[in-house]
Amino acid sequence: MHIETSDPSFIDVLISRHAGRNDRLERIDRLIDWPKVARILDDIHAAPEGRPAYPPLMMVKIIVLQQWYDASDVGMEEALQDRLSFRRFAGIPLEDAVPDHSTISRFRKAVVERRLARALFAEVNRQLEAQRMMVKRGTLIDATIIEAQARRPQSAAGARSATDPDAAWTKKGKKVHFGCRVHIGMDAGSGLIRGVEFTPANVADTDVADALIMGDEAAVYADKAYESKERRARLRARGVKDRIMHRGNKHQSELPHWQRRRNGLLTKVRAPVEQVFGTLKRVYGYWQARYMGLMRNEAEALFKAMAYNLRRADGLRGACATHG
Repeated sequence: MHIETSDPSFIDVLISRHAGRNDRLERIDRLIDWPKVARILDDIHAAPEGRPAYPPLMMVKIIVLQQWYDASDVGMEEALQDRLSFRRFAGIPLEDAVPDHSTISRFRKAVVERRLARALFAEVNRQLEAQRMMVKRGTLIDATIIEAQARRPQSAAGARSATDPDAAWTKKGKKVHFGCRVHIGMDAGSGLIRGVEFTPANVADTDVADALIMGDEAAVYADKAYESKERRARLRARGVKDRIMHRGNKHQSELPHWQRRRNGLLTKVRAPVEQVFGTLKRVYGYWQARYMGLMRNEAEALFKAMAYNLRRADGLRGACATHG
């Protein structure tokens, strides 16, 4: 039977308004115009076959909750049964059954197959920008490596995984990794994530850098891995300040003093983007890919970024209220 959310039931009314309240979830719920997010999911809702038993917007909110609380599909089903605050945020009446883990999995699959995760991320960002939360003082570009869900091939480094052929080998410093790379462009003024790209780990940072440059920022900050004459020229042509660090080359083993000093200053400015990766790994459990395959993991990266931005935006709004 198809289930739609409705007005509060008799049971909902009987329960105290304070029961199961989570102030942060309620603030975030008010932060976004969710019906506009729901329109992106119309294709899923109207599908003639496999029509979801629960409203797609409810399911999106459940997936956002999953990111915040680093929950598996089974764990999310159990949490929805147990926590009133989660039901309130997702819009599940108390007398209704919660979506089970297979329903959550099927919905995510539908989003991935229709490539809607990027559109959802973009709509949330559009609304945050409309609320003037994107400062656009600069974009900080960086990437981090996350381990593959698949087991490392037993043969020598360079071998592919039969279960996840999209995962790849790379070396950082003296450590060898097998997995993927998450690339982000972060708004320097607000700390919000504006761009996300997801690639196998052997794709160089510089290869996807241009996709993370928004074009409306005042400057672009990046480490020496992103340096290229062509990129610097394109930034100048667009009137965007070039804040990419310098690196040596075969003709110049040691950088001039001014370039070393400039690199040191830029390192301090770029520090917040490392904090974002630290939060994603430490709080959101994003040190390892949850799924097999590039498409599913790309969607997960976008969901993570969307969830991160919602929490970050709530913090920004709270800070503005505190400081008047």
